[in-house]
Amino acid sequence: MAGLLAFFSRGDENYVNGELKMLETGNTEAAAGIIQKLTGADSFKIEPRQPYSKDYNECVAQAQADQRRDARPELTAYPESLEPYDVIYLGYPNYWGTMPMAVFTFLEHFDFTGKTIKPFCTHEGSGLGSSVADIRRLCPQAAVEAGLAIRGSSVSAAEKDIAEWV
Repeated sequence: MAGLLAFFSRGDENYVNGELKMLETGNTEAAAGIIQKLTGADSFKIEPRQPYSKDYNECVAQAQADQRRDARPELTAYPESLEPYDVIYLGYPNYWGTMPMAVFTFLEHFDFTGKTIKPFCTHEGSGLGSSVADIRRLCPQAAVEAGLAIRGSSVSAAEKDIAEWV
């Protein structure tokens, strides 16, 4: 069963344990690294052509504006095809109750018929929100499994939980 690990993650200034911290690697990317190590899945980072600001508060304003207008930001690239993959591990931070809009762009680009999507998100207290329902709505012909919510500030200690979910 071939797997693709597709994820959106943002380093830079982030909200962690109630304070702003600079992260060299975003929390979702750190979780994706654990999943990649456990599964051997191919890895693809979802990146908007116009990146969000490195400043946390500016990023929040930009991402909220995208969500309010139901934007579909253009991405820098896509995997050539999903044909070789049976399972898609889909990762993202929770942005106001769902996925970043770039993940919506990614999901709407492909036909996920017959694929299994295993969603995981990082958050600082808001869990998966409506993201799993949103994935099911966008990919009605896919089998969308139960998602895994990982507290971003605890991602380095989450390998056991991730391994059980995988």
